[in-house]
Amino acid sequence: MSTSEQQGNPPSEEELRAAYEAEIKRLRVEHLLLEQVVSLVNLGMRKTGLAPGTEGERDADQVRLAIESIRAVLPLIEQAAPEQAKPIRDAVSQLQLAFVKIGGRAEPEGRGDSTGAGDAGAREQKAPEPGQPGPAQRSGKLWIPGQ
Repeated sequence: MSTSEQQGNPPSEEELRAAYEAEIKRLRVEHLLLEQVVSLVNLGMRKTGLAPGTEGERDADQVRLAIESIRAVLPLIEQAAPEQAKPIRDAVSQLQLAFVKIGGRAEPEGRGDSTGAGDAGAREQKAPEPGQPGPAQRSGKLWIPGQ
């Protein structure tokens, strides 16, 4: 406890700066990253509107953004804090299930990108005609021995 706090005075600017510097020295990027992911999970779940009292907050686009944000940083978490990766993957799975429960879709109609990037597994795919190459072959990204 500082001298000014012992005397009942608010801390000085110098004392605040020193306390801030001490906190920054202890802080690690992975801790901040984990805190942000937890916040995204919690906010995403709230935006599903499934918890009592949050029905009016339902926003599938916000839930999708939370899911995609977490998925984007998950590889970094797996490297920096591997012991935390499984609980986060489990939380994202729960968030994805809640997203589907509220009627969310992987790509809103008319907003899909033309590159085929994104969550292709969740998009409806046309079955190729018999004898015709499938989408992976047509893209030129599928290696087939002898071809």
